[in-house]
Amino acid sequence: LTEQVRRKPYSVVLFDEVEKAHPDVMNMLLQIMEEGKLTDSQGRTVDFRNTIILLTSNLGADKAKPGSTIGFTTSPDEIDYDRMREQIMDEAKRVFRPEFLNRLDDVIVFRSLTREDLLEILDLELAKIVDRLKAKDIDLKPDDKAREFLVEKGYDPQYGARPMRRAVERYLEDPLAEEILRDIVHDGDPVEISADDEKLTFSQKTSTTQTVSGQ
Repeated sequence: LTEQVRRKPYSVVLFDEVEKAHPDVMNMLLQIMEEGKLTDSQGRTVDFRNTIILLTSNLGADKAKPGSTIGFTTSPDEIDYDRMREQIMDEAKRVFRPEFLNRLDDVIVFRSLTREDLLEILDLELAKIVDRLKAKDIDLKPDDKAREFLVEKGYDPQYGARPMRRAVERYLEDPLAEEILRDIVHDGDPVEISADDEKLTFSQKTSTTQTVSGQ
């Protein structure tokens, strides 16, 4: 870390899932936040004052599930968010030392991903697959049923978009790869993708409809 920052002091350093870090790492971060510098193994002082440090944490992720508000209210989403943020901050205070939390410039608690968010993420993932298959002259056309199917399989407000990516691999990429390896999907064939029960269907205008379920 010190070598990278010494070479590139204007850097953004990310510590992912910082709650799992060794106590020595937490002490190092506290020193950086207090003094703005670290001493490396060769005795050189490394300046961190121009470095942005981002820390992520999954503490209280179970609190991020959308809740239900009983009765009439002007903004139930805001009430749920405020309650969730308070619970997550309580968990952070339980895990992290007060002197550590007090040195943070800001704490941002993200809302859980909604179904609409996942549809947008899914479209980005599908666009990557479509672009890759263009090299094989295969035109992929997923319809709304296919998109809703993948979101249904990959929707988990607690774990974000990670299950979404796995759902795309399991129900779309893997079966489609099998079709290509079996020479059922050919170069130049437009492939229309829809959904039927617990599987996606791959339909080609130039051949018989193929139906493949996720493995």
